[in-house]
Amino acid sequence: MAISKIENTRVKTLNSTPARADGEYVLYWMQQSQRAEHNPALEHAARVANASRKPLLVAFGLMDDYPEANARHYRFMLDGFPDIADALERRNITFVVQHGHPADVAIRLGARAHTIVCDRGYLRHQKAWRARVAEEAGCKVVQVEGDVVVPVEVASPKREYAARTLRPRIHRHWDDYLVELSTTAVKHGSLDLDVDGLDLSDIDQLFDSLKLDRSVPPNPDFKGGTLEAKRLFNAFLRNHFSSYDANRNQPQTDDVSHMSKYLHFGQISPVWLALRVLDARPGSADDRNSFLEEMIVRRELSMNFCEYDPDYDNFNCLPDWAQKTLREHADDDRPHCYTRKQLEDAETHDPYWNAAMREMRYTGYMHNYMRMYWGKKILEWCNTPEYAYKTVLELNNTYFIDGRDPNSYTGVAWIFGNHDRGWFEREIFGKVRYMAASGLERKCDIDGYVRKVDALVEAASGGG
Repeated sequence: MAISKIENTRVKTLNSTPARADGEYVLYWMQQSQRAEHNPALEHAARVANASRKPLLVAFGLMDDYPEANARHYRFMLDGFPDIADALERRNITFVVQHGHPADVAIRLGARAHTIVCDRGYLRHQKAWRARVAEEAGCKVVQVEGDVVVPVEVASPKREYAARTLRPRIHRHWDDYLVELSTTAVKHGSLDLDVDGLDLSDIDQLFDSLKLDRSVPPNPDFKGGTLEAKRLFNAFLRNHFSSYDANRNQPQTDDVSHMSKYLHFGQISPVWLALRVLDARPGSADDRNSFLEEMIVRRELSMNFCEYDPDYDNFNCLPDWAQKTLREHADDDRPHCYTRKQLEDAETHDPYWNAAMREMRYTGYMHNYMRMYWGKKILEWCNTPEYAYKTVLELNNTYFIDGRDPNSYTGVAWIFGNHDRGWFEREIFGKVRYMAASGLERKCDIDGYVRKVDALVEAASGGG
């Protein structure tokens, strides 16, 4: 089976166990890249299956207690399963979802497999699952990285200091990776395989059957899945892309793609998105450059951060200068101090911040410019920087549909000085960058944003 040089940089064999010659099928354990198109792991698995003259089985392990996930996250993810099943069925491939810990499901189905192909995750539990499968599977396990444009190790062998240090490394390679991914026709269908799985014909029933944290409800206005992601993105290109660069820091507008939540679940390919942007008729060079900077350089900086820093989810990940300056100012007088519940209930003196918290709580989304302000104010209003860090991260991961991923951990760390430089020293913040309400008033129509959120929350709460 010939593998191109570029494709080979996405592929890593995780163990020294040989393929199981008498295996019934090749198993693609789909966990991160939850899509049936423009998916390097799926296409690699199809080629392995053809080369070994085996059918291809695609499987997902559905657990009730994914770390920090609640009903909002689960519903968005489950919405995408019918898209996967239908698209794979058209390719004569079975998609099976089994209830259980993802690694257990992979090992159980892997006992009948010639080879296991998996996709890549960058968080410690995702790495641990793949390491366990590689150790216990009893057959060859291959990982294929498909949710970034430039593979992490190709871009850099170390943690990068900031976007400015990663950017030239990414640009050096991205032309090689911004190419359409061809679809491989499987030579041996798997639709007649005898493999049990959950019923995906009624997602409402499946959602209701799971034992989930239901404290945070789904937002029916945000539906998951590849088809919905493509519909939204095409509408964005038609109606909003030509003002993307001008308005990307204007939270009162709707000139955003909403792709972060779909990228979080791997329901859309970053390469596919980038190619659509490069081919789009609307928009200027500035719009294209701004979008690609955010989606490739900034997003892949977050993968670099989580891959190379084991403390990516706590205060200790911050650079020494940030930790030092924040601790030096830990005892500074704080004119406003709020409890976690007051913050969660949007009960502060700041109407702009309250609007941002309400948008987050009721919809699962917040404009990125407001996310920065929102986090900076929590740092200002908590009694210690360490507690502020914990609070920002917990709220982020609880309410955002795209929380709990490298982008989230990196965004939270930036609030406290990571991937940034020291600024003029001031109370509470020390040399960490500060944001003020007056800056919002000067740089955007912040009252327009508040009105927009009021309307969104009223709609999300049924008009009550």
